[in-house]
Amino acid sequence: MDVIAEGLEFPEGPVVMEDGSVILVEIHGQRVTRCWDGGRKEVICVTGGGPNGAAYGPDGAIWLCNNGGLGATGPGSEGRIERVDLSSGKCERVFDACDGIPLSAPNDLVFDSSGRLWFTDLGTLFMDEGGLKGKEFGGIYTCLPDGSEITAINRGTLSYNGIGLSPDEKYAYVADTFSARVYRYDAKVEQQPHYVGTGIGNVAFDSLAVTAAGNICVATLFDAGITTFTPDGKVSKFDIAGDSSVTNIAFGGADMRDAYITLSETGRLVRVRWDEPGLKLAFNG
Repeated sequence: MDVIAEGLEFPEGPVVMEDGSVILVEIHGQRVTRCWDGGRKEVICVTGGGPNGAAYGPDGAIWLCNNGGLGATGPGSEGRIERVDLSSGKCERVFDACDGIPLSAPNDLVFDSSGRLWFTDLGTLFMDEGGLKGKEFGGIYTCLPDGSEITAINRGTLSYNGIGLSPDEKYAYVADTFSARVYRYDAKVEQQPHYVGTGIGNVAFDSLAVTAAGNICVATLFDAGITTFTPDGKVSKFDIAGDSSVTNIAFGGADMRDAYITLSETGRLVRVRWDEPGLKLAFNG
């Protein structure tokens, strides 16, 4: 396991760029950062709120889910979808509501080959001095990056987190954090989830990535690692010691077998050689 960068403030959302760098978000640092082999880092922009997931879009920009800062209140705490111009570092808000209803805590996102954006909303967490007190329900949404359309596929979900598309883009897969379950949606017509599988042991789920063969690799919390599901629900687990918050996985490299994984508790981005190639995303930077 190669350490690419460390000293990050709760990193998530790695985007593997064509030049070999990795762009990610630092939730607690409220910024977007580019990381290079050898430990070099550069800040692209400061977003405020809680940047939670990132994706490279058809327009050459980095798109963000911003949860507004979980438990935060007041101006700037609104959940939103943002666009970051890589040449200028300008961060602009594109969506913060759907059907007049404010977004709660957008979490993860993926583009399909047509340029349509799919994203999850975890639901705001309510915190006090004793820790987690409660939360809103979340959801799954789809939208167009020109700002002209946003649609709620399903509101009232428990805690949707990671999202990815099957290789043929027929299905959208989502990981539910607190139930440690994976569901799929028919990306064309259906609005009801279909159960895929449940994690092994005392775990919760975070983000996910899909392999070229269609397997779903889910970043796994607590008894941490990467949990992999076949499309028909068979499950296996790759354990990672030394960090209980394995939050994201993204694939890159010439053969797409370099797995970039965020270890958020210890603030590291690492790289592991995976046993199968990941799915090349529709718009790889």
